Amino acid sequence: MSAAQKPDIRAFFDEATNTVSYLVWDAATGDGVVIDPVLNFDHRSGKATVESADAILRAAAAQGVAIRMVLETHAHADHLSGAPYIKLKTGAKVAIGEHIRDVQRIFRPVFNAMDVSGDGSEFDHLFKDGEHFRIGTLEAEVIYTPGHTPACVSYRIGDAVFVGDTLFMPDYGTARADFPGGDARTLYRSIRRILSLPPETRLFMCHDYKAPGRDHYAWETTVAEERARNVHVHDGVTEDDFVAMREARDKTLATPLLLLPSIQVNIRAGKLPPAESNGVRYLKVPVELSS
Repeated sequence: MSAAQKPDIRAFFDEATNTVSYLVWDAATGDGVVIDPVLNFDHRSGKATVESADAILRAAAAQGVAIRMVLETHAHADHLSGAPYIKLKTGAKVAIGEHIRDVQRIFRPVFNAMDVSGDGSEFDHLFKDGEHFRIGTLEAEVIYTPGHTPACVSYRIGDAVFVGDTLFMPDYGTARADFPGGDARTLYRSIRRILSLPPETRLFMCHDYKAPGRDHYAWETTVAEERARNVHVHDGVTEDDFVAMREARDKTLATPLLLLPSIQVNIRAGKLPPAESNGVRYLKVPVELSS
C-alpha cells in the first residue's frame, strides 16, 4: 500500500454522543465513503432525527463526492447508526467486519430479537481481516482490531487509519474492554498492531471526551504520538500492566446511556426493530429485579 496516498477527510462531531463520523474521498475520482455515521436519538422521547447524516450528505454534495459505502468500525454501544439513511439517499453499501456475527449471537437472546440473523446478512458486506478494497484510486485495507468488542475493525485508507473505539487521543488513553465479548488482553494486542504501522501514519478517533486540562475536542493524531504519549499504552507499557490498569478502570465506568437502544439497532445494520401488530416499533429494556 502506498503511504504517499492522502485521502481527503472531513470530520463531523456529534457532541451529544461525543462521536466523530467521517467523510473520506478520493479527489481524483470523487468516490467516497462515510465512516461511523450517527442517527440523532432522544432517549427521553424515543424520537430519532437525521440532522447529523444530512450534514454529511450536504458536504458530500458540495464536494462532488459520490458515497459508495458506509463503513462501520463495530456495533456501537453509545449511538445509533445513521447508515440506513445514508444508504437510502445514496445507494451506498453498508459494510462491517465479519465478526459482527459474534456480537449478534451474544445480544440476540438478550433482547429476544429473533429477527436478527446471527449471520450478518443485515449488512451488505462483511469484511475479513486483511481484505483490500478501493475508493476510487485510493487503496484501503481492513485491520481486525478486537478487544473493545469482538467485532471491531480499523480501516486503513492511504496514510490514514480510522481506529473506531480501539484508541483515543494520547492524553485520554484507550477504550473500555468490559462489554460482552470484550477483552483487555486482546485490546492491547490490537493496539500494538496499529502502533506497528509507520510512525507518520495518521490516526482518526471515533470519540473524544476532552481529557483533563484540554478545553477543545480533538480526534486526529499519529502512530508516533500515540507511542510516545498515550497515557495507557505508550511504548514501555507491558501487556500485563495494561490489562491490570484496563480491568481496574473498567470496573469504575458507568454503562453508556444509549447502550440498550444502540445495540438493538446497530446489530441490525442500523435498522429499527420490526413493527409490532399496532404498527409501532419498540426498543426493549431488559429488566432485572435484584433481591
